Amino acid sequence: MIKYLGSKRLLLDLIGDAIERVAPGPSVVDLFSGTSRVGHALKRRGFRIVANDHNAYANTLARCYVEADRDDVEHDALRLIDEFNRLPGTPGYFTETFCERSRFFQPRNGARIDAIREEIAAKGLRPDLEAVVLVSLMEAADRVDSTTGVQMAYLKQWAPRAFNDLELRMPDILPRPKAGRSAALCLDALDAARRTPADVAYVDPPYNQHSYLGNYHVWESLVRWDKPEVYGVACKRADCRERRSVFNSRPRFDAAMLELLAAIRAPVVVVSFSNEGWLARERLEAMLAGLFGGQAHVATLATDYRRYVGAQIGIHNLQGEKVGKVSHLRNTEYLFIAAERPLAGAIDDLAAAARTASPADA
Repeated sequence: MIKYLGSKRLLLDLIGDAIERVAPGPSVVDLFSGTSRVGHALKRRGFRIVANDHNAYANTLARCYVEADRDDVEHDALRLIDEFNRLPGTPGYFTETFCERSRFFQPRNGARIDAIREEIAAKGLRPDLEAVVLVSLMEAADRVDSTTGVQMAYLKQWAPRAFNDLELRMPDILPRPKAGRSAALCLDALDAARRTPADVAYVDPPYNQHSYLGNYHVWESLVRWDKPEVYGVACKRADCRERRSVFNSRPRFDAAMLELLAAIRAPVVVVSFSNEGWLARERLEAMLAGLFGGQAHVATLATDYRRYVGAQIGIHNLQGEKVGKVSHLRNTEYLFIAAERPLAGAIDDLAAAARTASPADA
C-alpha cells in the first residue's frame, strides 16, 4: 500500500486482536479509512467492513481493498495490468504538473502515468475493477516518487527509487468473507456515522492541522482525473484551500469529536489517537465514558511509537537547508475502547502486549 502519514501498519495486530475480542458481531464501520489498512486487515479476519473517507483517493483505496472481492475482479484486473504495463508513455497533464512544474516523478514515469490513466478513463470500467487498476497505478507511482512520504513537497535531490521504471502490480485483493460483502462510502464522517449501524465503530480521525488532502493531493488528482488548477511549489489542487475537515481545526475539534461519537450507531467504539493530537488522553476517556447514557465501559491501550520519516530527516527550508531541531522522535499511540457491556477482562492481556510490543523500528 502507499506510504501514508498516520498509517496503522505496525499496529494492525493490536487493533485486530482488540476488535475481535470485544465485537458482538461481524460488522465494522471505519469512519476515517485512509489507506484502508485497518479495513483490509479486519476483512482478512472475516469481518464485514464499511470503509468511509471523504477524499476520493481514499475512497478508491477502500473500493479496492475493502469492497472488491478477489473472485470478482482478479481475472480481468490481471489482464488489464498486463496491458497497461506495455503501454508507451504519452506526456500530458500529469507529466507537466508533477514532473516539470514540480519534481515528484521523473518525466518518463510521468508520461507512462498519463498514458495509463487516460486509458483507464477511456475504458469505462465497472467501479470495483476500476478501483483495483487505479490503486495498482497509484501504488506503482508511489514506488517511484521522490518525497519523504507526503506530498507537501518533494526532495531537493532525486530519491534513488525515482530512477526505477514504473511497474503496475496486482493489489492484494481478499476473497469475500462469510459475513458478507463489504462496502466503501465517500461521505463526511458524521454522515457516515449516522447512516451506518454496525457492531463496532472504528474511529481514527486527523490529529492536527495537516489536511490529508493537502498531504496526498497528487493521488486525489490522479484518481479524480479532473486536471485541476494548481498553486505553489508543490502544485497542490486549488480546492485544497477550501476542502478542509473540521477535525483539522484545533478550536473545533473537541465539539466535532463529541458530535461524531454521539452519532455512532454501534455498541462498541474503538478510537485510535496520539499523544500529539489535540485532545489529552483524559479528555478522550471522559468523552467515551459519556456514551451509552453515561454507562460506557472504557479501556485504554498505550503503545510507544517512532514518529514518521519526516521527523527523522529534520526541518528544512525551501532551499533544502536544515533550519530547526526536531523536538522528539517518539510518541504514544492510544487505542481507546468503549463498550455498552462490561469488557470483563477481554483485553487485559492486550494492555501488557501493547507495552511490550512497541514498534520501535516503524
